[in-house]
Amino acid sequence: MSHRFFARAGVLLAVAGSAALFGSGIASAHVTAKVLGEAAVQGGYTKITFRVPNEDNAAGTVKLEIKFPAEYPLTSVRTKPIAGWTAAITKTKLDKPITSHGTEITEAVSTVTFTAAAGTRIGPGEFGEFEVSAGRLPENTETLVIPTVQTYDSGKVVAWDAPPPAAGAEEPERPAPVVKLTKKTEGGDAHGATQASNETAAKDGDHVDAKGSDDTARWLGGAGLAVGALGLGLGAGATLRARKAIAKAGE
Repeated sequence: MSHRFFARAGVLLAVAGSAALFGSGIASAHVTAKVLGEAAVQGGYTKITFRVPNEDNAAGTVKLEIKFPAEYPLTSVRTKPIAGWTAAITKTKLDKPITSHGTEITEAVSTVTFTAAAGTRIGPGEFGEFEVSAGRLPENTETLVIPTVQTYDSGKVVAWDAPPPAAGAEEPERPAPVVKLTKKTEGGDAHGATQASNETAAKDGDHVDAKGSDDTARWLGGAGLAVGALGLGLGAGATLRARKAIAKAGE
């Protein structure tokens, strides 16, 4: 293939990539909830990161309210400190007490509110991240929908509370953050499931590394043999030429 073909292919890929980037920019610019690192396992605990982009060109975000669903009560929620922000946790009474680790729980966390101190905000063109540790996660659902409310210093309030769309339907304008939950392993707990997946990943990584090292060693060995053969050939040629020169001088 010619260099011109590769150049054209590179241009086409660049254009396609740019189109995908700009086409998804608007759709992705909303408040999201992500579980980074370990998986969120049903019945376990996890850290949830709420990523909050500032969508106003003139105002800044100064408050974020996170509303946990009452139908899936979380008995333990802790917040990670953020410089310039304070966090307040609100709890509500449960209609029916639940038991966790042998202890009866009569209330659950309903709202976590992050508020910026004076002079602090998420400005235009910026985003912020707010982290909470939450559990126990429900065991009777695969998704945890967590509506949030974003408040700007201009007084504008944006509620990200639309439920996930049905399969094949378009994404709503203001979707609520969603956390995907995975099933725990049979006979184990949530932490065990995560540990098992990490161990499997480590073994797979060892296998890949070993294979890569073996392939590299084989390649180097083959290259060494080729270089050795070339050296022998050059040496034999030099010896033959020397003998001819000696024979000619003797004449």
